[in-house]
Amino acid sequence: MSYPTDYRYTKSHQWMLLEGQIATIGITDYAQDTLGDIKFVELPAVGQTVEADGTFGSIESVKSVSGVFSPVSGEVVAVNDELKTKPELLNQSANETWIIKVSVKDGNTGETLSAAGYEQFIAEESAT
Repeated sequence: MSYPTDYRYTKSHQWMLLEGQIATIGITDYAQDTLGDIKFVELPAVGQTVEADGTFGSIESVKSVSGVFSPVSGEVVAVNDELKTKPELLNQSANETWIIKVSVKDGNTGETLSAAGYEQFIAEESAT
């Protein structure tokens, strides 16, 4: 799987596309593959504050329930309501399916990786 080079990635397997002060956040293809068939996505409310490295929701699959972490701090300005009725969209196209959009508080994107850095990270993680 190739990962878009204009995204930034976290070691907790989220991707982020930062456009101005708005960060669009989703899970990586690696994450959806590890989770298996996704059955439910818990979304935050618009207006909710999220903190970098803090959870903002969860994803339930046939294998487990996993928290979804924000790579940035800020206010949720949009949620992908389509995931409420079609959580399987994350399995079908994780790199194109966003979960939330955040108005970034301070421009700090924390510890994120480039696409190449993320691919190296998952190769090392898969080897252990």
